[in-house]
Amino acid sequence: MSSKPELRMKQRKWWSYWLANIGPLAGLGVVILLFGLLRPRTFLTADNFQVMLLQTAVVATAALGMTLIIISGGIDLSIGSNIALCTVVIALLLKNNVSPLLAATGGVATGAACGFLIGFLITKLRLTPFIVTLGTWGALRGAAKGFAGETMVSAPSTWLNDLLQTLGPGKRFMIFPPGVWLMIGLTFLVGAMLRYTRFGRHIFAIGSNEQTARLCGVPIGRTKLLIYTIGLAFAGIAGVLQFSYLTVGDPTTAAGLELAIIAAVVIGGGSLNGGEGSVFGTVVGALIMTVVANGCTKMNLSNWVQEIVTGLIIIAAVVLDRLRHKRVA
Repeated sequence: MSSKPELRMKQRKWWSYWLANIGPLAGLGVVILLFGLLRPRTFLTADNFQVMLLQTAVVATAALGMTLIIISGGIDLSIGSNIALCTVVIALLLKNNVSPLLAATGGVATGAACGFLIGFLITKLRLTPFIVTLGTWGALRGAAKGFAGETMVSAPSTWLNDLLQTLGPGKRFMIFPPGVWLMIGLTFLVGAMLRYTRFGRHIFAIGSNEQTARLCGVPIGRTKLLIYTIGLAFAGIAGVLQFSYLTVGDPTTAAGLELAIIAAVVIGGGSLNGGEGSVFGTVVGALIMTVVANGCTKMNLSNWVQEIVTGLIIIAAVVLDRLRHKRVA
């Protein structure tokens, strides 16, 4: 027979597990059911679900990198600007007859370089992530506009354009477009890294208690630098997918996307206090954000209504995070 304190502890752990793992899936089901009932003819179609998967690929891929950053106790407000800059870099490289593979590599390298700069400012100058990334949010957006000449950059059509386009009749055997498969593969890769590698354990240790992690021999500065570099390399990959979706380099794209990306991580069980996060939950959170945006569009709601809904979802996710911690405490 379990004592009452042990029983209460088990109940608290069950509640925390449900909120962190089953909760996001239940939320996704509720949102799909809601819009399915409101707009069955336009929302519950195979073509619309394929479009939502394409849109989710960009958010989820960027959110995988954000998951690493948030687990470590950090934040990045510049990720949307980073994605826009990467699309411009890719388009400019293709326009100058660089091979598609090198152009994509250039986009990912741009994201990684921005992450290295942010990590350097945070670790070497001991600046807070919020202030640093708030500054780079504007700086990177300005750089994207400057490189693009404040206009969209057209580029020749290559196989990069097919990464995130709807499948034609002859390619239905693939089930999903290549960009979606890339997102799925990266999800398993990041999940395995967090679970089975020393680097993954260090990320959780820093987010849980940085001082304790330092006393245990974790190289805090070097690990944080690597976290931001890798985290924003994923923003570069998201930039490649966004370029494929748009087929142009757009310095104004992904404006406000950082909110959806951060919300995806928090909805999926990530804590803004650090030390907690789930790759699977992040992808489910990204799906929720995409379904909400798509459903609002199908209902012909104005952009300002969608922005209010997004903000409310973020607030609700933070409230659930606090509630989860109170239950465990």
